[in-house]
Amino acid sequence: MGPFDYIQKKGSKALKPQPAQIRKEIIATLPLARKALISTPKRANTRIVPAANKTRHPDLAALHPSKPRNQGSKKRLFSAQLRLESDSDDDTSAETLESSSKRSRVSESVEPAGTRQVRCKKLVSEDDEDTHNMVHAAEIATLKTPTKYKAAFPNDPQVATIVLRYPSELPAEEYELVVPIQSDDFKPLEDIKEVLDIIATHYLPPTETSMLKDDSHGLLRKLKRSIDRRCGNDYIELIQEWNNKIAMLRNDGTIGKVLDGLNSLDLRLIERILTQTYSRTVSLHVGLLRHYENGTDNVYGELLPKFISDILRRDTKMKSTQVFVDLGSGVGNVVLQAALEIGCESWGCEMMDNACDLAKLQEKEFRARCRLWGLSAGSVHLERGDFLKNVAIGKVLKIADVVLVNNQAFTPELNEDLTSLFLDLKEGCQIVSLKSFVPSGHKITSRNLHRACNVLDVVEKRYYSACVSWTDAPGTYYISTKDNSKLKSFAKDM
Repeated sequence: MGPFDYIQKKGSKALKPQPAQIRKEIIATLPLARKALISTPKRANTRIVPAANKTRHPDLAALHPSKPRNQGSKKRLFSAQLRLESDSDDDTSAETLESSSKRSRVSESVEPAGTRQVRCKKLVSEDDEDTHNMVHAAEIATLKTPTKYKAAFPNDPQVATIVLRYPSELPAEEYELVVPIQSDDFKPLEDIKEVLDIIATHYLPPTETSMLKDDSHGLLRKLKRSIDRRCGNDYIELIQEWNNKIAMLRNDGTIGKVLDGLNSLDLRLIERILTQTYSRTVSLHVGLLRHYENGTDNVYGELLPKFISDILRRDTKMKSTQVFVDLGSGVGNVVLQAALEIGCESWGCEMMDNACDLAKLQEKEFRARCRLWGLSAGSVHLERGDFLKNVAIGKVLKIADVVLVNNQAFTPELNEDLTSLFLDLKEGCQIVSLKSFVPSGHKITSRNLHRACNVLDVVEKRYYSACVSWTDAPGTYYISTKDNSKLKSFAKDM
């Protein structure tokens, strides 16, 4: 007798099917502003990326492009008798996982919605790993590559490099004052301008912000004038003035007080940290991501930061005490964003080797960047391999609160296997996907009680332009909630 056999009583008559489980919900929002990690042209179901910087990252010196493995091996063999819930006699319980998992929590207690401590209070030591791991801007944009960069201030040949202070005690970042020859390459002066503006806006008291951003005499305005006039010496003096100001406000506790008063991070700050991380790691080797196979599950595409922010904050209302999982996490962009924006424990799993290698580089740079900005992020766990077979992912899914699956290009077979995998999720877990795991118009009947999708309650939503990397066109996405109540109710009435 199978686990569903008790539902089908002998001699019982088939009941009328229940109403369809997919609800449509149109979100009345303005079209989203274009805020992408990188500029990407249009192409359906693929992520087209800019030309790669030839600079080699030290940790990728021996890395060579490799053909992704055929996802056909991803198919998991499920028994014909599907489970309604996880087996109760499993070796690892949710309680055991929660007690043993080493989580970098912002707060150990369950927090009220919208509250979180964002400041990183970890002290800096001489052997601090993050200090040595960070990739400086001067390492990726330099006159040592004259075919890619030229001097920003050619009239002042002695003007070559600067150091820029951030809000934390970590050493300043080094920049060469250069501009790219190609418009889509990394722009050091633009990065500096964004850093200064974000710190002035979000890290300082209103009086200090007003002075620094004054349209006539503010430091940021003067800095722009020095660039327009190509006055390199003035630019360096203004950067030194900024460094002194930030050091003073950090040392007297002003910046710390502002950070202690925050319980969430502005999306512009989040995007800047993610962009800095990506440009200093993935962008240098982005050509490796072009090696995919059309017609398989290994087609690379990204969900962009504004879209992910809406999903995390508006749709799923995640908290820092919860667990996020990204199945098919690519280079780790979404995993890192969830850890930073929400402060939650964040997991990802990817099977394409090149993407996994780049994700590890991103994770290392991300930790250093968060420290540099004085921010605390949730713990990050990046797994390599098939998410249908990975043991760690299988365990964490049982305690996950939100699972993201960018299944836009997945085969029907893989989507079906995933639906069966979701039987292990806890009640109330939310699954965000670009294709629904519940067929349109699906109804529970006495003939389809074995279907895994019967435990999912689905809401259809709309996204707009600048949400995904492969197209500017709007589209639909789905939020499925693990909910056994409809199936149990149907069984009870039989």
